[in-house]
Amino acid sequence: MAEKEKHIPLRKCIGCQQMLPKKELVRIVKNGDGISIDPTGKADGRGAYICRGGDCLKTAVKSKRLEKVFRCQIPTGIYTELGELLSNMEVR
Repeated sequence: MAEKEKHIPLRKCIGCQQMLPKKELVRIVKNGDGISIDPTGKADGRGAYICRGGDCLKTAVKSKRLEKVFRCQIPTGIYTELGELLSNMEVR
């Protein structure tokens, strides 16, 4: 019998708009506690995904994609924290 291929969940990057495997993206989540970065990818709430490349973050900030996805103002601290996290991931 043929082996069944494992399903790989895909998500769209809010920066480059490409569909990529969920594990390659960083999740930002909005829930009752506000907006935060979800390193586990399993926190409750509405999520948005972004590539680990710095250009996607620049595009998302410039076009206010997080504001559109979450329908609220995004604190600048979230962008700063996300930028630092993504720059640390690129080095690897």
